[in-house]
Amino acid sequence: MTTPLFAAVDLGASSGRVMTARIGDGTLDLTEVHRFPNRPVRVNGTLHWDILDLYRNVLDGLRDAARDGLVSVGIDSWAVDYGLLDEDGALLGNPVHYRDSRTAGVMERVRAEVGDELLYQVSGLQFLPFNTVFQLVAAGAGLERASRLLLIPDLLAFWLTGEAGAERTNASTTGLLDVRTGEWSRTLLGKLGLPARLLPDLRDPGAVIGTPRPDVAGDAGLPRDLAVTAVASHDTASAVAAVPATAGERFGFISCGTWSLAGVELDAPVLSGESRAANFTNEGGIDGTIRYLRNIMGMWLLQESLRTWGSPDLPALLAEAEQVPARRFLIDPDDPEFLPPGDMPARIAAHCVRRGFPEPRTRAEIVRCVLDSLALAHRATLREAVRLSGREIDVVHMVGGGSRNELLCRLTADACGLPVVAGPVEATALGNVLVQARAHGLVSDLAEIRSLVAATQPVRRYDPTGDIRPWEEAAARLASA
Repeated sequence: MTTPLFAAVDLGASSGRVMTARIGDGTLDLTEVHRFPNRPVRVNGTLHWDILDLYRNVLDGLRDAARDGLVSVGIDSWAVDYGLLDEDGALLGNPVHYRDSRTAGVMERVRAEVGDELLYQVSGLQFLPFNTVFQLVAAGAGLERASRLLLIPDLLAFWLTGEAGAERTNASTTGLLDVRTGEWSRTLLGKLGLPARLLPDLRDPGAVIGTPRPDVAGDAGLPRDLAVTAVASHDTASAVAAVPATAGERFGFISCGTWSLAGVELDAPVLSGESRAANFTNEGGIDGTIRYLRNIMGMWLLQESLRTWGSPDLPALLAEAEQVPARRFLIDPDDPEFLPPGDMPARIAAHCVRRGFPEPRTRAEIVRCVLDSLALAHRATLREAVRLSGREIDVVHMVGGGSRNELLCRLTADACGLPVVAGPVEATALGNVLVQARAHGLVSDLAEIRSLVAATQPVRRYDPTGDIRPWEEAAARLASA
């Protein structure tokens, strides 16, 4: 009997992919079907996602996947961004990119008007200027013609099926979901003067959204009975679901891609004043879990540097960076100056000088600065997560594209003084297809999902080496700079 075939549409901030997986008794085979770039477009001074190009590529990938017979497809993407629909379901303009400058100063104004305590007690979210709630306030009168707001995965699912809704793990990143009840917060909507009509009904990972519209099925060659299934549609939620942790293991996680999201998995949110002051976020995971984490700028610093340099050979640069003296050049990766696109190496060099560190002058020095600084940020964030949550950790699981960077993995292990288990690289796609498989009765729970990933996917362990004291000294120098 042929094992069922599932498709994952996994959209990242720099690229997208359609992957398929066959899942059977103790087997999990993942195959890339279609990969494509995700190129934002600036129009009249506003940075947009090219959502129609993304949708076309999704259909192209699904068309290829359907040739082998598909049971189900699920869609995940980055968080916070959305499309607005009118009352006829037509899209009111391309979604605005979270790195666009329209939210400059908005977060500070909302915090002053509503108060940090109420915002955090309701949403449990880290204060970031691009959170959906601040984007909506920035949109202002632009909301008047809108009838419905759909986050990016929900928008694509709507185009596939005609069914509108909001999946809870991604909804938890908006700042408008009550982290304790899992429902939209009418309190915050009222305080902010945002129209409740924008927010669709909520659905959980594993719910079947619908089947393809007849025109979509015909154009893309999809089976008419294909299940479009809600997954943990925030890509980090899917990635953490696929962490290959063993039963009873006390682990921290780093989902490392364009962003590094580092933290621990909990059963309930942490909403203390200390947690709010430390700017930790409580995001929803599958089965009611909480991803207690903090966003770190991540590989964006390296990606944007490479783009500025004209995409040189990365392995060669990493080999050169390994020879650069450790912890000589340091930055705060989360300084807001690093958020927009642009000449990243120049900003990194200027930041070092401004903070009293030597100026990195070569490409290898810039790369080493980024990786040392990320390792320190991983260390600081995981230690704070342990302190604030009371959840001890013995091992760090690093998943996503950054887990391929051996130097970053080694530096993170040394900085944290804990073993780092790196992989799987495609954790998000794996979490996506395994939630679908659970909805179709092939796996039973989160523990079995992780057990299957651990049994079938390659990982690499990096044990800490050397003395941790130089990392402690570097952290103190950076904190006082």
